[in-house]
Amino acid sequence: MKLSEEEIERFREELAEILDYVKQLENADTKGLEPTYQVTGLKNVTRADKPLDYQAKPDDLLKRAPDTLDKQFKVKRVIT
Repeated sequence: MKLSEEEIERFREELAEILDYVKQLENADTKGLEPTYQVTGLKNVTRADKPLDYQAKPDDLLKRAPDTLDKQFKVKRVIT
């Protein structure tokens, strides 16, 4: 990553401000406080896992594909 001198100075100042804030947090009196893991009171909300029949069979779907290989959709190679 290349940074200009202006960017280096700006990030240096921002980092110094962040570290100053962290120092303030280190000095906060937390004796007797219970840890807070979440504040909404919600529990894990999940739905019942019910299988659905979409009436689509793998072989029928593969028949509609432009190209397949070994019962899989064949796509162009993607490299980023």
